[in-house]
Amino acid sequence: MRALVTGAASGIGRATSLRLARDARAAGKPGKIAIVDVAPAKAALDAVAEELRKLDAEPLAIHADMGTADGPGRAVGDAAARFGGLDGLVSNAGINRPGALLTFKVEDWDALFNVNTRATWLLAKAAHDALAAARGAIVITASMSGSNAHANLGAYAPSKAAVIMLMRVLAQEFGRDGIRVNSVSPGMVRTGMTEKAYQDEQVAKDRAALVPLGRVAAPEDIADVVAFLLGPDARYVNGHDLVVDGAVSGNFLGRLPGISKIPRG
Repeated sequence: MRALVTGAASGIGRATSLRLARDARAAGKPGKIAIVDVAPAKAALDAVAEELRKLDAEPLAIHADMGTADGPGRAVGDAAARFGGLDGLVSNAGINRPGALLTFKVEDWDALFNVNTRATWLLAKAAHDALAAARGAIVITASMSGSNAHANLGAYAPSKAAVIMLMRVLAQEFGRDGIRVNSVSPGMVRTGMTEKAYQDEQVAKDRAALVPLGRVAAPEDIADVVAFLLGPDARYVNGHDLVVDGAVSGNFLGRLPGISKIPRG
């Protein structure tokens, strides 16, 4: 498996990189994993690279900003040149800047769309030929917020809704070239980006109580699904957004106050 994973220094990106390396080792084919993140995450990215080496994988640490116009293409070019091609692309890097739309800043709107949406398009364009040659796959990290409206998250939900539609268009266009394109929409996941909220024990308990499965996801829960979508068992899955949220996004009606007092008809 020759793969490129963005946002790989922590959270879902790190977990995905390690899962792909373990799968490659189990198959007797050491993984070649390009791990991509911004320059300030160098120490964390280097730590992931060392973890990959311990799994007999060949890491390539790339510092590139997915919010720029040239970062995605450069990352793909470096990875494909080093590994002689690509079998999988995981567009996982994402940012969030909460706020009400009434007061939201244009620069924040643009930043979220650049990283959360545009980067996926640019990565896919740059990786197309390599993935077509390998009949590879693309997996995009979307969000349950891309299918469910969420107030006060600014451009986050719109950017994730856009990337889900982008995935579906890419699946239509790239599928003709043997490239499968899918997305994963996580629910609540305990990552570096959300860890501050979970440091409040009551908040952590209340969030877990909202999930029918009784717990908030770990990054590995999402990484396992990403690995499935990249792998041969998903060979006929294309253009699909796979929601991995423990059923929390479908649990609204069950949380309505007074529902237990409704008389039986």
